Amino acid sequence: MTFMGAEVQSIRVLLVDDHPTTLWGLERLIEGASPRMTVAGTASTFEDAQAWLVALVPDVVVLDMDLGGRSSLELLPFIGERSCARVLVLTGGRDQALLDQAMLLGARGVLNKSAPAQQVLDAIDAVHRGEVWLDCKDLGRVFSQLVQGRGAPHNDPAATDHARLTARERRIVGCVVEQSGGTSSAALADCLCIAEHTLRNHLSTIYQKLGVRNRLELYVYAMKHHLGEQ
Repeated sequence: MTFMGAEVQSIRVLLVDDHPTTLWGLERLIEGASPRMTVAGTASTFEDAQAWLVALVPDVVVLDMDLGGRSSLELLPFIGERSCARVLVLTGGRDQALLDQAMLLGARGVLNKSAPAQQVLDAIDAVHRGEVWLDCKDLGRVFSQLVQGRGAPHNDPAATDHARLTARERRIVGCVVEQSGGTSSAALADCLCIAEHTLRNHLSTIYQKLGVRNRLELYVYAMKHHLGEQ
């Protein structure tokens, strides 16, 4: 387990992988992208990952699906409860059901370890902005599972939840629906004529009011309850 300092405005990345060579390569890759992002720390065991998540307060966690024979799916609820970090799953496996479950448990993206270096950096950037990093065919399948109620639990829909949204928040939800939930944060902010950081603040409030955790769940929630049409 190692610790490294971070520059104030860099994306702080926690790397979690039980393969030393993979960790080394990811560290070099992210260090090469400084000051845009920096390695906040690394962990190679389940317990180290839990400890560093709390101690280092990373922005993004790049998470291997298998930690010494233990599924990282077990770690996702802990991250959701104890950290605001967004998770990018980096995997060498092809168990689609397992990867779908990772998304349903709160991961923001899935990327194969064979992906080009630039794609890894782009994916970290995207999930940090609150976007979903997933192939279109995979995104459709995850949407379907969420709509069928097979995803991570969130608050039961109720009219009172909808009524708590302000006019501006309803407009934001409407734009998310119009863009099918997949446009970039910058493009969505431009559509709304607001700053990107203002959009993030509004989205955070909307998530809390509706009991969802990200734009993927917000889009599915709005589609199920026709919220974007109001």
